[in-house]
Formats: sequence, C-alpha cells, structure tokens
Amino acid sequence: MELTVQGQTVYAHTGGQPFDPAKPSVVLIHGAGMDHTVWSLQTRYLAHHGRSVLAVDLPGHGRSDGAPLAGIEALADWVRDLADAAGAPRAALVGHSMGALVALEAAARHSDRVEALALLGIAERMPVHPDLLAAAIGDDPQAIELVTGWGFGPRGHVGGNTAPGLALVPTSRRLMRQAKPGVLGVDLAACNAYTRGADAAAAVTCPALFLLGALDRMTPAKAGRALAARVKDSEVVVLPGVGHMVMVEAPDATVDTLAAHLNTH
Repeated sequence: MELTVQGQTVYAHTGGQPFDPAKPSVVLIHGAGMDHTVWSLQTRYLAHHGRSVLAVDLPGHGRSDGAPLAGIEALADWVRDLADAAGAPRAALVGHSMGALVALEAAARHSDRVEALALLGIAERMPVHPDLLAAAIGDDPQAIELVTGWGFGPRGHVGGNTAPGLALVPTSRRLMRQAKPGVLGVDLAACNAYTRGADAAAAVTCPALFLLGALDRMTPAKAGRALAARVKDSEVVVLPGVGHMVMVEAPDATVDTLAAHLNTH
C-alpha cells in the first residue's frame, strides 16, 4: 500500500489484507537501518485476525521515498501524519528499537491518537559507541557487522529459524546492506541523541507492553524494566534465550504476546 505522507510517497505492508480504517488499526515501526520486512510474520497474523495493519517503511527506508528523518521527535510526528493519511484516527503502535522510541514518543505527544503500545528492545537511553556511530555515518560496512553481531542472541548466530533455510544474521546483514547510503548513520545518531525516554514514558496514558529479550546486549532487559516502571499502565514480558531482534528471533512468541496485549486493550 502506498500513501502520501508529508509530501512523500510511503510504503506500508498490510499483511495481505486491504487496509480498512473501520477495523482496529496497528502501525508497526522498524528499527535502525531496517524496513517493514522484519515484521513479516506479525503483520500477516494481525491482518488475518481482525486488524488493519500498516508495517511501514520509514522515510528513506525500504520502498519509501525521501530522506531519513534526523530525530525521534520528528519521526513521532510523522507517524501521526501517516495515520492521518491512512484515515485512522486512533491506532495501536508497535515498535522495535529505534521504532520503539518513536512509538513511545508518539504516544506521549499524541496521546489521543494512540490506544495501545507494544515496545520491543527498548531502553530509556540508547547511546551508540562513537566508533560505531562514526562507521555508520561514513557508510563503513563494519557498522553493519557490528550491529548484526551484537543484535542477535545465540540462537541467531547458530540457526534455529522457524523458516527452513533462512539464517537470521545473514538475512539481517543483507537487509541492512540494501539500505540507501547514510540511512544507518542517521538512524543511530537519532537514537544516540534522544534523551526524552523517561519523560515520554511518564506521559503515556495508554496500556503499554514491554516485550524484551533476556539476552539483549543492546537494550538489556533490566533497562527495559526500568523504563516500564515509569509508565502508569505497563506489562513486562521477557523472552528467555532471545537477544535484541525479538520479533525475528522469537516470531511465534512475539505474535502470541502481541495478540494477547492488543486483544485485551
């Protein structure tokens, strides 16, 4: 599905079902250097179980036009405009990593538009090591190796994907290599600069699920729990044996947990 948001053509995957604003809407927001494909299983499941889904490619990512936006706050306002373009007055937001910060900030800034949150791989602060940030800004291929290497738990490095023949780390590496020049650097800089996590969490008025990986080395589960404690109505689920890439390392558990949260709220 293509939409026009802030004057640019944007792509969002709808899970094989037409987007119907009359149904409960869900927007899924990917992390740094990625696109909508990281949500493949979740998108399809939700779309075939009573929800209208937009698994979006953020500006400059995947099949969306434009340049990547340089700040979490700007992306949060962009998500509101995306919902407007789709004709969805209210939606649940599901975000991973950078996308989780975007969803959190959007819920804080536009509380009347967000009915539920699900945040995967999140912490109050997401500082990026200066060497990694410099490598990403300079389009050094080593930046992708570092992100994929640290992003997956042990399962991602030795196999075990539920889809036969699909290896997690090589697939993630290939996805990030397809990104436009400069995208990963802009995204990581946005994460590094964002300091409003605690304030945004305190301002959230909707129910929020924190879905965390027990072996996450980028945003440790301890940090996710601490942020969840700042949200008035929060639930924490920690998946054992899972790293930062929660939805691709444990796709079935992610679907089950998301569906239960969204059906409850």
